[in-house]
Amino acid sequence: MATQKADYYETLGVGRDASQDEIKRAFRRLAMEFHPDRNSEPGAEARFKEINEAYEVLSDPEKRGTYDRFGHAGLDGAFSGSRGFEGFGPFGGFGDIFDAFFGAASQQRRRTPTRGADLQVAIDITFEEAAFGTSKTVTINRTELCSRCNGLRAEPGSEPERCPVCEGLGEVRRAQRSVFGQFINVTACDRCRGEGWIIPKPCSKCRGTGRERVTRALEITVPAGVDNGSQIRLTGEGELGTNGGARGSCYVVLRVGEHPIFERVDDDLHVQVNISFAQAALGDELMVPTLEGEERVKIAAGTESGEVLVLRNKGVARLRGGGRGNLYIHVQVTTPKKLSSEQKKLLEQLASSLERDNGDKGLFEKVKGAFG
Repeated sequence: MATQKADYYETLGVGRDASQDEIKRAFRRLAMEFHPDRNSEPGAEARFKEINEAYEVLSDPEKRGTYDRFGHAGLDGAFSGSRGFEGFGPFGGFGDIFDAFFGAASQQRRRTPTRGADLQVAIDITFEEAAFGTSKTVTINRTELCSRCNGLRAEPGSEPERCPVCEGLGEVRRAQRSVFGQFINVTACDRCRGEGWIIPKPCSKCRGTGRERVTRALEITVPAGVDNGSQIRLTGEGELGTNGGARGSCYVVLRVGEHPIFERVDDDLHVQVNISFAQAALGDELMVPTLEGEERVKIAAGTESGEVLVLRNKGVARLRGGGRGNLYIHVQVTTPKKLSSEQKKLLEQLASSLERDNGDKGLFEKVKGAFG
């Protein structure tokens, strides 16, 4: 069952005896309130379409007369090609309002909406912030609708006027004759630059451009696991589009600082831990650094230099897929540079003992050479 349409007069909030000026003022007020460029609330776009449809009928004496006599039934099919249902997507521009003021001729010269340019800004974050995620404030400079004229380009209290040269068509036609007959040359109107309307009193703040540069502070969430050079896209936070086009996006490039201890490879961390010859031979327990603090790790007896120990899930959070990488501990056995007489004597006794046990006559010389 089809939904019954609302009364056009009720939609605009005017009486059935309202004058054309009253209808125009009511439309302008409601269009400014519900235009999708200015009102992002659910239902605003649908409401704007209803307002536009009502104005298109009531601003046309012939259509209004038909509607007064026969209601909606008398207008069935009248909007099959109307801009009222096609030209006001979620990013329709304020030029659409002017089109409604100046009639169907303005619709013919509508220019293609163009998406706004993208912006890029870089911010610095620490190694830990990249690993665990954080919140940051990003400052950007972009174009927005003029706060004084709301993007209408005209000084508040004044209105745009139909171009007196092209009569709102936005184009000028000139007939030319040649040996092949008469040709019609169509060019953009020089007076209004093809727009069909002029601004007799441009806005004093934006000088008639309808736009201004504004600095905005945006709060962003940096997810855990980002790396140096990662980008965060803020959709719809870029430059303003033209002719009702969508805003561009803002890309935030992350510059991650280095860590004094850890080296990151993808989602894994690597750290070097030095142990003594005695710890390597006898085994020991060490406190090893992690991103969350120190953790106790067991060094097995007989550990050699270059061996790698692994702590699972102690790396960086995986940006996609969940979980965390690993922490790889690279063990380095250090050789003492200076020994006391007592230390040398003890090592010589150890080397001699190992030589007897292993039958390696050259072992004593190896140990003596390594530590002497």
